[in-house]
Amino acid sequence: MPKKKTKAAKAKSAVDSVRGASTFQQVFKSVDNTLRKDPGCTSELDYTEQSSWLLFLKYLDTLEQDREVEAKLEGKKYAYILDKKFRWGVWAAPKNSAGEIDYNVALTGDDLVKFVNDELFPYLSNFKMKAASSDTIEYKIGEIFDEVRNRLRSGYALREVIDELDKLQFRSQDQKHELSDLYEVKIKKMGNAGRNGGEYYTPRPLIRAIVKVVDPQIGETICDPAVGSAGFLCEAYEHMKQKADTVKKNQILEESTFYGKEKKSLAYVIGIMNMILHGIDAPNLLHLNTLSENISQIQERDRHHVVLANPPFGGSEFKAIQENFPIKSSETAYLFLQHFIKVLKANGRAGIVIKNTFLSNTDNASVELRRHLLTSCDLHTILDLPSGTFQGAGVRTVVLFFQKGSPTKKVWYYQLNPGRNLGKTNPLNDEDLLDFVNLQKTKTDGANSWTLDAKDLNQETWDLTARNPNAEGPAELGSPAEIIAELEALDQESAALVAKLKKALS
Repeated sequence: MPKKKTKAAKAKSAVDSVRGASTFQQVFKSVDNTLRKDPGCTSELDYTEQSSWLLFLKYLDTLEQDREVEAKLEGKKYAYILDKKFRWGVWAAPKNSAGEIDYNVALTGDDLVKFVNDELFPYLSNFKMKAASSDTIEYKIGEIFDEVRNRLRSGYALREVIDELDKLQFRSQDQKHELSDLYEVKIKKMGNAGRNGGEYYTPRPLIRAIVKVVDPQIGETICDPAVGSAGFLCEAYEHMKQKADTVKKNQILEESTFYGKEKKSLAYVIGIMNMILHGIDAPNLLHLNTLSENISQIQERDRHHVVLANPPFGGSEFKAIQENFPIKSSETAYLFLQHFIKVLKANGRAGIVIKNTFLSNTDNASVELRRHLLTSCDLHTILDLPSGTFQGAGVRTVVLFFQKGSPTKKVWYYQLNPGRNLGKTNPLNDEDLLDFVNLQKTKTDGANSWTLDAKDLNQETWDLTARNPNAEGPAELGSPAEIIAELEALDQESAALVAKLKKALS
């Protein structure tokens, strides 16, 4: 039996962990500071994108070195994925006899930028064509570098970033854990940075609560067809790996459990890197638009036991894309919801974030989609979220929990009331959702929860509006800024519909 650690050993381990975390934080901070100085990087999105492709290549180099050591121990010869010229330890961080970067050999300045743009990226993007299948790391290499571009214009800035990232280590699970936590912070910053960043970040406490309620098991497959930064898949992995008590279970968990699809290049790269840092070496993520798939052609082999997702809402798709769905809508979230239902196996379970207006909108698509959901699935739980749950978003959201295969009989509602206004400086936390997670197990009615009998629904409107019969006084309206943001969002939707109507009539 292994000896127990002494108090001194435990103390040293704790100190080493703190020092490691401190080093990682310093590296990430230094990298961001350097990227801010480069004219090619203008936002948190750029900082995350550029550090992500470099992190990926650093990780890949470590992976190949580890595989070579394993092969030698087995008396075998390891065949490297990358040609020698394009390995991190050759072009990015060649070392001298002291184990330090050899600046007599290492590229820098214009030479470095030219090599990266003209040789490295074309070489790596070509892996997509050579890979045996899409579930290989070779294919992931090609996918990433077929879309991402080096935005750093200064070879001296690029050299500084490389030097900092070379200090990071991926070998132990503790190191990967520290790095994954810091990477999540980068994703969160990016999500709050404006532009399209918010699409990539769902509050992790909310994701953890959704995962606990759905409770995926080893042996089931989990899919997020709108994967973004892979937050749902990473949290599901963290939830499930505690039950992986054998080598076989770990293999199943890491190789054939998690699946995702992502349309946007930046989100795809971030999702891949996020899953790698959480411990999945070759994530089963595909770089494609889920909505381009005709759902009538989905077969049993394409289906999954669990779907967890926060699909982008407020967007729109081409009419040709809408033809892939029986219920036509310009709202992307409505198209995604149809896909989620279709891609679930019989008795499959789902936890889906969607705008709360889905519960009450009176347009034909909303009514028909509610009818379809309620008659083909057991919509057993609706979590009504307060304003400010999603930082920077001017709309309120709900989470739909359902199981495919039988119609809804009762819907249990929970109206989350953290007792404070949520926002950037006061975000949602795990404790806020603890009461919901506990009560959901028994679906107990209380001050913030109630049950609706499906027999009482209006079968012309299928209205599911969250009206708490136990609430005292008027419902929460939110802050003036939140109300204005929500009105502006509704105005944009109305303007888009009017424009489409004018175009159709012209």
